[in-house]
Amino acid sequence: MASLSSSFFPVFLFLLSASMVASASIQEQFTQCLSLNSKFPIPFATAFFTPNNISSFTTVLESSAQNLRYLLPSAPKPAFIFLPSRESEVQAAVICSKKLGIHLRVRSGGHDYEGLSYVSEIESPFFIVDLAKLRSVNVDIKDSSAWIQAGATIGEVYYRISEKSQSHGFPAGLCTSLGVGGHITGGAYGPMMRKYGLGADNVVDAQIVDANGRILNRKAMGEDHFWAIRGGGGASFGIILWWKIKLVPVPPTVTVFTVTKNLTQNATKILYKWQQVSANIDENLFIRVVIQPANASAGVKGGRTITTSYNALFLGGADSLLQVMQKSFPELGLTRKDCTETSWINSVLYIAGYPSGTAPEVLLQGKSLFKNYFKAKSDFVRAPIPETALEGLWTRLLKENSPLTIWNPYGGMMSRIPESAIPFPHRNGTLFKIQWLSLWEDPKENAEAHMNWIRNLYRYMGPYVSGHPREAYVNYRDLDLGINKNKNASFVKASAWGCKYFKDNFNRLVSVKTKVDPDNFFRHEQSIPLLPHVQ
Repeated sequence: MASLSSSFFPVFLFLLSASMVASASIQEQFTQCLSLNSKFPIPFATAFFTPNNISSFTTVLESSAQNLRYLLPSAPKPAFIFLPSRESEVQAAVICSKKLGIHLRVRSGGHDYEGLSYVSEIESPFFIVDLAKLRSVNVDIKDSSAWIQAGATIGEVYYRISEKSQSHGFPAGLCTSLGVGGHITGGAYGPMMRKYGLGADNVVDAQIVDANGRILNRKAMGEDHFWAIRGGGGASFGIILWWKIKLVPVPPTVTVFTVTKNLTQNATKILYKWQQVSANIDENLFIRVVIQPANASAGVKGGRTITTSYNALFLGGADSLLQVMQKSFPELGLTRKDCTETSWINSVLYIAGYPSGTAPEVLLQGKSLFKNYFKAKSDFVRAPIPETALEGLWTRLLKENSPLTIWNPYGGMMSRIPESAIPFPHRNGTLFKIQWLSLWEDPKENAEAHMNWIRNLYRYMGPYVSGHPREAYVNYRDLDLGINKNKNASFVKASAWGCKYFKDNFNRLVSVKTKVDPDNFFRHEQSIPLLPHVQ
């Protein structure tokens, strides 16, 4: 045993040393290449982070990562992280990635559910281009538009709009720490979607860095390419630098409310009714349902119940809202005291879960209220789920430690925009979307048990959700649906998950990808593949 140890450790140290030298060589080559290809000197001390300085490297790596499963020691780590502060530096990063053969991942907000912007399970070495320093928001009220950089959070965008006008807004996400670069590439839904559609529906121009390192706007990239980046999923067609968004009108007074019902308060029957009315109700009203187990009142068997919290935004005053609710959804029992009239920007804080009285300036911090170990899935529903199926769902939710499911209503403008208008296809006929989550806070917990639970739940719900294909939301990436195992992604295998995310739009996305990125430079575990004859 002693002789084995004495022979093993020198070999181990040699291999470790060789690995570090190779890594250092990669870093050195890359910084030299960046310097040669950037128009301005790059401040490497604040832009380039390597494992050689583990403290600063880890801080940057973890800064915006949302799913802690992909920060565990076993998760692959980048060779380095680059934070460009100019557009030309993003161009240089693409050029040097191609020249040196180092795989690139791009991150704008870190909310991707499977960590694809900061982890690569399929290629090594890889590095991260983190757009966190590119966060300008230029609002033009006269034009009812804004140019927003990819590294800005949607909360920052909302704040900057409200700074200039109390009568303008933008229909995008509920979670304010979302980076707008990736957020809009998947669609970007939020509480004004029934009135104005998705964030991606309200994009009128963009600037991207393509696979050749060129900066292209809408005119230069062409309409097919512009179509693909608005809902076709992030990191397949280029690196988003800027979006030009169309602002939408908001009234001076909006109304919000949250009403919670548990199983002893007729929760199952009320939710069944919500399914029938939420997509057909006044399009100024968005009522989502947040469903989770909670401690029950004393004397209830098992000590836990299911709570259904109806969380809403109405683009108007409380009196008008109460008339709408009395006509269409009296079962909820909404009263005037449940309603809070406020401004649109304060409704953003309310829906995002900030405490009452929080100043809007908190949105400039870009911090997330949600950072856990989790696994997520999604579904779209086209017919009300029967009460008996809901009761089976409650049984399954009560068996998991910390599950969460959020149901978001469709209808309104979402039903009037054609499925092919942008790659996001979940339109007319969709009643609501479901997000399924299993969350845990302790890394020592059995992650596989949580993963198995949500997979079993997903199987159980199969008969009650959309089918042929069973649709899924691309911004809730789910690698259970399939992965590209190497850079030469199989079109046939990718179509299994591609059709769930994009339905009939998937084939057009593949055609665009093949045209604009024939070498498949922008790739990840679920990036759009090339047509078979190109591979």
